[in-house]
Amino acid sequence: MLATYLIGLREGLEAALIVSILVAYLVKTDRREALPFVWAGVGAAVAMSVGVAAVLNMSSSVLSDTAEELFAGIMSLLAVGLVTWMIFWMKRTSRTIASDLRSGLDRAFAMGVGAVAAMAFVSVAREGLETAVFFFSLTGSTGTGWAPILGLVLGLATSAAAGWLLYRGAVRIDLSKFFRFTGLLLILVAAGVLAYGVHELQEVGVLPGEDNLAFDVSSTIPADSWYGSVLRGIVGFRPAMTVLEVAVWAAYVGITTWLFLRPSRPKSVPAPAPEKSVTA
Repeated sequence: MLATYLIGLREGLEAALIVSILVAYLVKTDRREALPFVWAGVGAAVAMSVGVAAVLNMSSSVLSDTAEELFAGIMSLLAVGLVTWMIFWMKRTSRTIASDLRSGLDRAFAMGVGAVAAMAFVSVAREGLETAVFFFSLTGSTGTGWAPILGLVLGLATSAAAGWLLYRGAVRIDLSKFFRFTGLLLILVAAGVLAYGVHELQEVGVLPGEDNLAFDVSSTIPADSWYGSVLRGIVGFRPAMTVLEVAVWAAYVGITTWLFLRPSRPKSVPAPAPEKSVTA
């Protein structure tokens, strides 16, 4: 539940932030006539994201056991790729996202209200698709039931409330610090999903080492215990994990965390060309 709450909060707040910036800029520049098109784009993006999530869950239910494990493994790797890209994209753009969106909205408005709706759709659909794919993988790695769905809904509801408060100016959030903190937590969650994907691919024989266990602490940390469920939901821990699962988990956390915390290199400014001397 905690893992899906985190992904719902993170992705939902990004979408809410984007929508609040678009709406506030249209209101400030007296372009209220374009607001219905923004909401139309947002609604279409939400509907598409829900549809993708439904298709993913229904498709896995009609597959054979082997095909389902293969599908889950591939989707887990895709989800990790998407969330890793999202973490670094937000780190790079969190300080300039408002100005980038405003300039993009100016260009879209010059092309017509249809372009405004398309911009809102694309901006929100990116977050929605990432949420759908990652949620599908999380429900496989953390277990099924209502808890993951409840966590996602609560995360989205929290982000919607925070987005509204940001729009009204009732709260101020240091976005750089917020996305840095949630980014570090999501690295741990993504590592667990990656280990789960490796496990599923080992189950179907795509990857080797299914019987080469790194540890088996099932008697000490039962998988159905509350603390076992918490560890599985946050970091993807399972009582019995293979050497390859542990190695992939550790490598992803170590490399991704180092890259994420590494200070961004300042953009180099080209040196001015030397002035040419003029001789008589």
